[in-house]
Amino acid sequence: MGQDSLYDDSLSSSRATRAEQERLAQLKSQIRHHDYLYYVKDRPEISDGEYDRLFRELADLERTYPELVALDSPTQRVGAPPLGELGKVQHERPMLSLDSLVHPEEVLAFDQRMKRELGTDQVEYTVEPKFDGLSVELVYDHGTFVRGSTRGDGNVGEDITINLRTIRSLPLQLQTDAYPDHLAVRGEVYMRLSDFHALNRRMTERGDDVFANPRNAAAGSLRQLDSHITASRPLVVTCYEVMTMTGTPPPSHWAELETLALCGLPVPHLRRRCDTIDQVLTFHRETEYQRDNLPYEIDGVVVKVDRVDWQARLGMKSRSPRWAIAFKFSPRKEITEIQDIAISVGRTGTLTPLALLKPVEVGGITISRATLHNADEVARKDIRIGDRVRVERAGDVIPAIAERIPIANEVRSDPFQMPPRCPICGSAVAREGAYFYCTGQAACPAQLKGAIEHFASKAALNIDGLGKKTVSQLIDHGLVKDLSDLYRLRPEQLLELEGFAERSSTLLLDAIARSRNVSLDRFLMGLGIRQVGQHIAKVLAKEFGSLDAIMSADLDRLQKIPEIGPEISESLVSYFQESSNRRVIDQLLTLGFSIVDTPSPQSRAASPFSEKSFVFTGGLERLTRDEAEALVERLGATVSSSVSKKTGYVVAGTDPGSKLDQAQKLGVAVLDEKAFLDLIEKQKMG
Repeated sequence: MGQDSLYDDSLSSSRATRAEQERLAQLKSQIRHHDYLYYVKDRPEISDGEYDRLFRELADLERTYPELVALDSPTQRVGAPPLGELGKVQHERPMLSLDSLVHPEEVLAFDQRMKRELGTDQVEYTVEPKFDGLSVELVYDHGTFVRGSTRGDGNVGEDITINLRTIRSLPLQLQTDAYPDHLAVRGEVYMRLSDFHALNRRMTERGDDVFANPRNAAAGSLRQLDSHITASRPLVVTCYEVMTMTGTPPPSHWAELETLALCGLPVPHLRRRCDTIDQVLTFHRETEYQRDNLPYEIDGVVVKVDRVDWQARLGMKSRSPRWAIAFKFSPRKEITEIQDIAISVGRTGTLTPLALLKPVEVGGITISRATLHNADEVARKDIRIGDRVRVERAGDVIPAIAERIPIANEVRSDPFQMPPRCPICGSAVAREGAYFYCTGQAACPAQLKGAIEHFASKAALNIDGLGKKTVSQLIDHGLVKDLSDLYRLRPEQLLELEGFAERSSTLLLDAIARSRNVSLDRFLMGLGIRQVGQHIAKVLAKEFGSLDAIMSADLDRLQKIPEIGPEISESLVSYFQESSNRRVIDQLLTLGFSIVDTPSPQSRAASPFSEKSFVFTGGLERLTRDEAEALVERLGATVSSSVSKKTGYVVAGTDPGSKLDQAQKLGVAVLDEKAFLDLIEKQKMG
């Protein structure tokens, strides 16, 4: 469907008549209806020419009476002026990931666990495709689309509202009159395969780099600062979960999808309600059989306990719900030839062998390289340069070598050997279990760039503006040789780099300066210690309380902690025994770092907050969600994502969701941001 009308700068001083206002409303309603039929139902009722005539008539009326232009008008999809950067958005509810299962036996075990925990002999499930795109949150107020964001870290995403407005399958106004006053929905933005191939063909003809796969194309298109670029990309969206809503929520996930469909939101057409786990397995087999005939990429099906009250009872883990899983498909496979084996050096110095392949198409994507994981895996599969191999897309994303294809009377090259020296910096290569790694640490450019990117990431120091390109510039120009050099940067140094002006330099230096105040677990996470991720960093912070105590801990002390085994213990001791690492930490502390110690288990247990749980809803002005949650956790309280009678406090910021309504119904204490901060300050002083 076309849209070829543009506004000029002329404004009319006349006012629209009642008839013109009614015609404008009628045109908007008609165009929304035909957009829904065309982009969602794939069942157009009028020709493109007739659609264009309606669109031009609406555009002409709005040009004549600009005061009548509303955000939900179909003409407002054409794009907006470019942004300087994407803002941050606090999600109304955490956008969790899913645990992935690949074998039917694992899915049967999941079913048994659900029955056992729910105390029932039968659990109903809703199953639907697992789309391979970019997860987004969509927010509607009084039926009008007002905000959209990426998943980000699950709690905070990037504001891509103006880009989402350009997607024709996304209604700017909900259709039914019975829509909730407030609705937040989770969906997936992706490209149909035919549109993806057409886009890559156009980019090739222009001499531009093509996208590796439809998912990358969708993600790259949605995160554009110029929404006109997004508008030129053939994106579609499908919605599959109610995050929050006012009023009485649907009793089941199936009813949620039916509610979304009634609102005019696109939902998965290929879905089924299953009374038994055997029906789930059947749906999985049928869907996998027809996946190559689907117009979009999927890599499995999502299995969800259907009843919403049961979902609430089952709850969630730190990163995933207990009541849902991704049941993946078997990887697609093709045969090709290994032309060479290269070595990639990762952020922590791990050396990974990569097979450079004669290009082959696997599931519609051209594959030219694949991971070989580690030296033991190469030896086990006996992979050598020149071999014929079967390539698979593991999880339909990461290419890997499934097996070697023997050929009669073939003359093979010598067995593969890991290099004794790092191919990046020439430092000695050491071995740890199945993995080889470079001992150069900060002296290795490959590790230094990755280490700083990790240090600045959202889960660690969260330094805005310190992305991959900027890190490369800082290191390539010799301005940063270790982590502490970040805090010695001067404005005049940044102004010499491409893309930096006075304002951007000031913003980056301010963000770096703010990061000096950090919690202990985030600091540990930022150091990039092998095998120490977010969870282990929090375990260490809670167990020891201070950086000095962690640095002084020996193997025996570390291994007494239930969640820390020999490998993590050895990694920690080895890291803190390395003089260069100690020197960087000392320099950071000298440069004004303030690492907030974590209260001991005894002091947390003695805290009046030890039995309290907090739920946050809406946006806070003086704190980020992470900072607010860290405050209450340091005082011994817990943070929950759902409201119950046992909830201690609900902290309501701007634009609170349905959690506020639930708290008021249950009689849970509600605090605004000021009252919350006063309570925290009182607790600190008392």
